[in-house]
Amino acid sequence: MTLLAQVTPLIITYDEAPNIRRTLDKLAWARRIVVIDSGSTDGTVEMMRCFPQVEVIQHPFTDFASQCNYGLTQIATPWVLTLDADYELSETLMRELESLRPAGNIAGYRTCFVYRVHGRPLRATLYPPRTVLYRKNKACYQKEGHGHRVVVDGEILPLAGVLYHDDRKSLARWLKSQQRYARDEADYLLGLRAPLTRADRIRLMAWPAPIAVFFYTLLVKGCVLDGWPGWYYTLQRALAEILLALEIVDRRLRGNTAASADPTGDGP
Repeated sequence: MTLLAQVTPLIITYDEAPNIRRTLDKLAWARRIVVIDSGSTDGTVEMMRCFPQVEVIQHPFTDFASQCNYGLTQIATPWVLTLDADYELSETLMRELESLRPAGNIAGYRTCFVYRVHGRPLRATLYPPRTVLYRKNKACYQKEGHGHRVVVDGEILPLAGVLYHDDRKSLARWLKSQQRYARDEADYLLGLRAPLTRADRIRLMAWPAPIAVFFYTLLVKGCVLDGWPGWYYTLQRALAEILLALEIVDRRLRGNTAASADPTGDGP
């Protein structure tokens, strides 16, 4: 039996109509695809019903880690391929997955990303490599800031093929999400205890991070050579850091570093 026959893709969705079809088109090989949806109203669910192997399970959203851990309980195969709804498998990665024959001590595989802006690839991204394929019984998700991280008990190997990251949701939706992410990230950073990483210390200082991210993304990562898509990505990353810096400064001015209430939270 090939490894792909033992793999179930797991996807978390919330109003992903601009993205989800491109993700699912690359999963035609999967016998079953588990999608945990937290109440989409933009046609995402209806679009996914065009794919017969997709099983949509509605589950209230608390945070990404909880949503992913719930998704793992719905998987019947020994291996899981976890994807965001704006990820797309490259042809190289699909061929590589077909050829995998993992030894018993291998618990998972990680891959790098190529970031796309409306289909146009950038030469670099700030997005780190991520463990996306792993043994179900070896994995558990933990919440970190606004995001999540899968902890896999065992050896993780790199994959040569890449995933494409191409989020085509509206700019207004992106801005709304970033405001919530900034609150969650501030909760995380202000709750950290020493020793802090260098990146954590810079972000907690507030003002240096947006400036550093702007020039690092534009010049060091070379996005200035990618034209308008590169500028778009650079400005997005800098603005995300500005929102976080404002959240941290605002809490310090108010004398409150506790987690703030979020009456306008809208899920993932």
